[in-house]
Amino acid sequence: MTLLTYQVFQTAANIGSFQKAADILGLTPSAISHAISSMESELGFTVLTRSKSGVALTNYGEHLLPYVNAVLNSDESLQQAVAELNGLKQGKVKIGVFSSVCTNWLPEILRSFQKLYAKVTVEVFQGTYDDVYYWIKNGVADLGFLSVSSAKDIPIEPLYKDPLLCVLPKGTRRDSSKPYMDIEEMRAHQFVTQRESTDADIQNFLKENSLRIQSNYHVVDDLSTVALVEKGFGICLMPELVMRDIPYVVDCYPVYPEASRIIGIAALHPEFMAPAVRTLYNHILENYKVQ
Repeated sequence: MTLLTYQVFQTAANIGSFQKAADILGLTPSAISHAISSMESELGFTVLTRSKSGVALTNYGEHLLPYVNAVLNSDESLQQAVAELNGLKQGKVKIGVFSSVCTNWLPEILRSFQKLYAKVTVEVFQGTYDDVYYWIKNGVADLGFLSVSSAKDIPIEPLYKDPLLCVLPKGTRRDSSKPYMDIEEMRAHQFVTQRESTDADIQNFLKENSLRIQSNYHVVDDLSTVALVEKGFGICLMPELVMRDIPYVVDCYPVYPEASRIIGIAALHPEFMAPAVRTLYNHILENYKVQ
């Protein structure tokens, strides 16, 4: 099998369509189909299922994809190393981000980095903590932003301490004499919650303080959560960085006991990065790490 075959498989698997993969790679759909069929004949098993709605990974294909990603990443590393030896800073970096980093930090990171390294292409993948973890673990992303608690077994370099806040509908707090919200006061409220993959640090805070919340509202994104809070459907916990993006009128208080999420930059093998990946990684550490 050739590198082109691996690239065809990776693209078709990620996009879910032979037609779209063909458009991206500049090939015909029949060439894409032929490459996958030849690959499957050589392997002795099917890697993609075909249907009218597109293509999807089989169990065999799902197990194979991380190895294919590794091969293609190694080739990219080789090309970058050669370019670096020739005095050129070029290549591609794939980075995973979650929502609040994407809106608050990423535009400035990309602007400052590309001003210095115009020949390096940065590809961005936005998702939840679980998405970013999966992308790094399986070679879809070279590095990514995670909270320390969600990085699990992936090495992570801490960058920023982001305090947790309790968010309430505007003007509804009965006792505003305290500059914080403690656990006992929170117990009296209905909550609007997000799934654990989205707010792992908040879930940890609730468990550590034995706060069994009542909630009829289980949403996915930050904006929807705070929108429901503004309209009086409950309270929520949010990192301070998230609340910088929120247009809704609500009250925010620090939580007690104090709690934070630690945001960091994670990479599966920090000691073995391609030159362009290492350059972006160091740029983030040098310019965006808060002491």
